[in-house]
Amino acid sequence: MSYQLFCMGNPLLDMQVRDGEKLLEKYELKANDAILAGDKQAPIYDELVKDYEVTYVAGGAAQNAARGAAYILPAGSVVYTGAVGDDDLAEQLKAANKREGLDQVYLVKKGEKTGACAVVITGHHRSLVTTLRVAEKFEKSHLESAEVAPLIKGANYFYIEGYFLTHGLEPALYLSKSASDAGKTFILNFSAPFIAQFFGSQLEEILPYTDIVIGNEAEAEAWATAKGYPDVKDLPAIAREIAKFPKKNASRPRIVIFTQGANHTVVVVDGKPEAQIFPVDALADNQIVDTNGAGDAFAGGFLGALVSGKDLEGSVLAGHALARACVQQVGPQYPQPKINIL
Repeated sequence: MSYQLFCMGNPLLDMQVRDGEKLLEKYELKANDAILAGDKQAPIYDELVKDYEVTYVAGGAAQNAARGAAYILPAGSVVYTGAVGDDDLAEQLKAANKREGLDQVYLVKKGEKTGACAVVITGHHRSLVTTLRVAEKFEKSHLESAEVAPLIKGANYFYIEGYFLTHGLEPALYLSKSASDAGKTFILNFSAPFIAQFFGSQLEEILPYTDIVIGNEAEAEAWATAKGYPDVKDLPAIAREIAKFPKKNASRPRIVIFTQGANHTVVVVDGKPEAQIFPVDALADNQIVDTNGAGDAFAGGFLGALVSGKDLEGSVLAGHALARACVQQVGPQYPQPKINIL
């Protein structure tokens, strides 16, 4: 098979609970944040199962976005890779992918546990606590395998989550360099403030091969703070700085996109002085089920539209539309039967 879009990230099964205010306090979590579980947060997974009504939803940032792109594209358009165990969690992920038309070429490690993410919902906020487990054991050799290498060669668009850079810089650089050298489009999502804050050197290594950067206002502020920018709230200025970062493939300008939830999306194209502002058609509070996966849904809608041939404006608006549909579902899921986004 030949796929237009190749995505890579950490496959996770989300364990989602509501009314988690006490969990935020107990495990020192912020209402709208994403972290890797430390010793303090390690017991949270057992507590969720023991004391809460858990909703299990297929997760993993890039996998969510890949499912979103597959949702709006013809079958056989999108493929995803990451490391999973040979367990029930991986089977649940495969079933969720199948519903949206996403194919996967997982690196399956026998005897290992698939990663999980505790999703603590409070109001319209979600706090994500991830245990990567086998996801952080992904190997570059999988990308060079007889199964996967032809898919990379055949794809024209590539997408990776920032979370992957916490452990997988080597395969990420391999994929980004392959895309850049072939003149193909490589898209990177910052994914979380802690990536911009603590993994800036990894981001700087991959940025030269990156054509499109996606993030939200918190991630932009974290990057600006880490870099010592004068105004960490000025999204257009931050986007311009990232857009003009050195780029290996000079045949196209870098594009930087910052979403702000229900507020407008900011887009900067390197070389163009003015930022583009795209208003969001916001939902009423009572229409929102939860916001877990909304940013990934935006990325999925944007990717799907871009692959389908839409221009920048059309792709951003498709991202808005899929995110709007996602927040009316439980977790990072999309309406069934399928609705038309493009």
